[in-house]
Parts: sequence; structure tokens; C-alpha cells
Amino acid sequence: MGGSSIDDDWEFTSSLNGVRTVVLVGRTGNGKSATGNSILGEKAFKSRASSAGVTSTCELQRTVMKDGQILNVIDTPGLFDFSAESEFIGKEIVKCINMAKDGIHAVLVVFSVRTRFSKEEEAALQSLQTLFGRKINDYMIVVFTGGDELEENDETLEDYLGRECPEPLKEILNLCKNRRVLFDNKTKDEVKRAEQLQQLLSLVNMVIAQNGGQPFTDEIFVELKKGAMKLRDQTEEINSLKGYPNRELAELKEQMHRSHEEQLKRITEMVEAKLRETTRRLEQQLAEEQAARLKAEEIAQIAQMKSNDEIRKLREHLERARKETEELRKQAESGKCAIL
Repeated sequence: MGGSSIDDDWEFTSSLNGVRTVVLVGRTGNGKSATGNSILGEKAFKSRASSAGVTSTCELQRTVMKDGQILNVIDTPGLFDFSAESEFIGKEIVKCINMAKDGIHAVLVVFSVRTRFSKEEEAALQSLQTLFGRKINDYMIVVFTGGDELEENDETLEDYLGRECPEPLKEILNLCKNRRVLFDNKTKDEVKRAEQLQQLLSLVNMVIAQNGGQPFTDEIFVELKKGAMKLRDQTEEINSLKGYPNRELAELKEQMHRSHEEQLKRITEMVEAKLRETTRRLEQQLAEEQAARLKAEEIAQIAQMKSNDEIRKLREHLERARKETEELRKQAESGKCAIL
């Protein structure tokens, strides 16, 4: 689904109707698509081990759970990779929201235990919060991929976090109230696959309950909904018209779609502007942090040089004292010989 295309079932509904939507976000190569496939129980999203990433645009796949609930899974490209242009990211975010329709029930933030938590990922989460507000934290669940590697090393997720959990990651886990799960996307063990999926779905249910059954929405969702409902109503009205030439009806439909396209463009530009401002602020923050680090290193280097100089002077002083002591000893021995 992209551009101005709108499905007929666009409605804001609660999760009580059995339809839930989760969105996978994270750095390229962290295993978002593979995690989506594990959730769906089939290879619906293209996935392979690659730092370049396979997913190039937002994609929605749907599955029906054992209890009859419909689960929508939206896979995204590296929406918050700094290498991507804000124009591309803006369009993909609007497309993702367009797909989510009735809101997002959980945001699955995907990290990999195979790679170190990076400054880029820290900045990405800040971008997410800046774009959608602090409220998005209430819908976040952290998914760690690479469970097979931890198992090979006889480690648990707790062991990994005990040795590989920098402060920014601790803060993210704290913000989402420690909602986290470990996924092994390579396992063929059906019991293990079912267990990790159940753990994730339990966390999704927890998020939904703690948010009063209401999915995440904001002004962007509302604007898109208004535009979609208006387009649908106008389409129905035009289709119901009788006695008008087909050419006039086609012109009306074209005008209607053009108006909707303009609305999408306006919303996309608003998102892009917000992203550019966020990126600018983050780059400034990183530059300030780097400058502070260089200053601290310079101060430490000066202190080290001063310390080295003081040590050198102390050594010289000790060496002079040693020589003087040696000289006095020789003089004393010489005096003894003269007396004898």
C-alpha cells in the first residue's frame, strides 16, 4: 500500500475487534524481517543476513492467531538510519501510519546481541520519541535477536545484559518498563518458537491493557484518517450520481484524488521537517559530546604530561640525593683510612 491508495476498511477501532497491529523498527541488519517471519510463522518478509538490509519499503503482512485474533505485522526499512534521506524516511513513516489504520498496538524495537549498541541506535530512539512524543514509550517492547548465539555460549539474556548493557540501553529498557524478549529466528524447534512468540504476545497484551485497550495514535494518524474517510465518502457520492457524463465523473474523481494527494504531501512534508530538525539537533548534540570528549582528552593529556614532568623531577631529585649520599659515604670511608 503506498501513495494515495486507501483500503475500504479504514476505521479507528479498539483491539476488542480482534485486530492488532505491531510495527517493527530498528537499525538495518538487526533482524526485523526475520523477527516478523517468526511472529507470522512463515517467510512472508524477505530476509537474509546483510548489513545493507533487504527491506526497502514498509510492508504489511497479516496472520490469524490460534485464538482467532488477527495480527497485522508491519516491517519497515531502516527508518532511523542516519544514512537515509529525510524525504525517503518521511514518506515511509506516512506510509507506515497509513498501513496501521486504527493505530499501533505495540512498537517492537529490534536490537541484535551480535552487535554492540551504537550511538546511531540511541539517536534513532530519540528521533522516534521526538516524532511521536514520549507517549510512544508506553507502547515499546524491546526484542533482542541472536538468541542462537547466546545459547551456543551457554548465556541467558540476563547474562548478556549484565556484561553488554551501556547506560543508554539501560535507559531505553527503563523507559519501556523492562518489557523485553529474546528471539532465536534460526531455530527449527517448534516448542521454542511457540514459547518465544507467546512471551512476545503476552507483552503485547500487557501493553494493550496498560493503555486501556487503546492503540497509539497522534495528530498524523487523525489527519490521515480524516483524509481517508473524506476520500471514501466522496467516492461513494460520485459513484451514486446518475445521469452525469462519464467524462465529468472521471474529472471529479481525478480532482478528488488530487486533493487527497496534496494532503498526503503536506503531511509528509511536516514529518520531513520534524525529522530534519531532530537530525540537526542530534548532530549538534553529538558534535558537542565529541568536543567535550576531545577537551577532556586534552585536559587528561596535559595532566599526564604534568604528572610525567613531576615524576621526572622527582627521579632527578632522588638520583641527586643518591649521588650525594654515595659521595658522603666515600668521604667517610676515606676519612677512616686517613685516621688509621
